[in-house]
Amino acid sequence: MSLLASLRTWARRIKRDAVTLWFASRHPAMPWVPKIVGVIAVAYALSPIDLIPDFIPILGYLDDVILLPAMIWLAVRLAPADVIAASRVEADQWMTEQGRKPRSHAGAAVIVVLWLVAAWLAWRWWASR
Repeated sequence: MSLLASLRTWARRIKRDAVTLWFASRHPAMPWVPKIVGVIAVAYALSPIDLIPDFIPILGYLDDVILLPAMIWLAVRLAPADVIAASRVEADQWMTEQGRKPRSHAGAAVIVVLWLVAAWLAWRWWASR
C-alpha cells in the first residue's frame, strides 16, 4: 500500500470516528468522561471554523493533523467497546446515506467565542502596558 493510500485510509477512519463519536455521545450507556471528550472533539471536528485557521502557514494544519486525531483517539479509547461498535454501525449508515459528515453550528459558535475571548484578552493585555 502506498503512502498516499495509507493517508487516505487514515483520513477516512478519522472522519468516520468523528461521526461515530457524534452518535456515541447520544448513547445512554456512554460514561460522562468520554462523552465530554467526545463532544469537544465532535464539536471541533464538525465545526466549519477551525481554532487555528488553515491559511496560517504550517500551524493552520497542525490542529487538523495532531489535535483532532488525538482527541478522537482519546474519546474512542475511553468509551466502552460496545457503544463504539454500535455507534460505528450508525456512523457508517449515516455516511452511506448522506454522503457527508454532519455540521455542528454549536461547535462553530464555541470556536467563535474562543477567538473573541482570546482577542479580548490580548486587547486587555496590550491596553494595560
